[in-house]
Amino acid sequence: MAILIDGTTRLAVQGLTGKEGAFHALRNRAYGTRVVAGVTPGKGGEDFHGIPVFDSVSEAVEHADANTSLIFVPARFAADAILEAAGAGVRLVVCVTEGIPVLDMARVQNYLRGKDVELVGPNCPGLISPGAANVGIIPSEICMPGPVGLVSRSGTLTYQIVNELTQRGIGQSTCVGMGGDPVHGLGFIDCLARFEADPATEAAIVIGEIGGSDEEEAAAYVAERVTKPVVAYVAGFSAPPGKRMGHAGAIVTGSSSTAQAKADAFEAVGVRVGRNPTEVADLLASALKGS
Repeated sequence: MAILIDGTTRLAVQGLTGKEGAFHALRNRAYGTRVVAGVTPGKGGEDFHGIPVFDSVSEAVEHADANTSLIFVPARFAADAILEAAGAGVRLVVCVTEGIPVLDMARVQNYLRGKDVELVGPNCPGLISPGAANVGIIPSEICMPGPVGLVSRSGTLTYQIVNELTQRGIGQSTCVGMGGDPVHGLGFIDCLARFEADPATEAAIVIGEIGGSDEEEAAAYVAERVTKPVVAYVAGFSAPPGKRMGHAGAIVTGSSSTAQAKADAFEAVGVRVGRNPTEVADLLASALKGS
């Protein structure tokens, strides 16, 4: 079993005919994901490597029964692309695009409130349920099916820690790259709740970084609602205060947003925190064994 995506996922790719959209859509399809449509305004009626192209997401939903959208469009159009997909009736929108203005995402977040649609991203690698579906840019070669759920603010660290798990023969149920922007869709708590409810997920990994309060809120949620083992990693122990590091959300603005403060919050509720990707995988292996 998995969360958010599985063998029933029917994917429409917004920006399919662009360079990035084409490359990753075909990789997703080769993995086994059911890529049923592309969306590029003005190119409706075309065929792209056997994938029908539509002018709008609504047409992709109507004619190809798409239920998930993956967005590869420039930042200046991405917010409207999310709104279009949400309005068309898909249940999940995954936005890989980076550099979307915060004000645009605030508008998106306000629109999505109360809607029956989930957003992953933006500025994220997407998600993969190994053996079932890949929606985004996570390299499937490093993944394998198994019992560990993972949610991360960092794409690169997702790849590193997933690879460490796979090398130990520890598979993953679903890996979610939530993105590092300050205004985003699904977060740690949303994914932890789903992992807790998923009978095939036996343990979870949370990968955080400096900036914001997402990690502290996740730690409090684990203490109150999560019964399965959780292991964490926090990037940015050497980050200087006041300097943005990588993501728009990764900036230390006070003592509460430092890596140490976040690690302390996790450890205070019994979540063991690895200091490097190898240690995270070791801690997770121990947690699965019950030690």
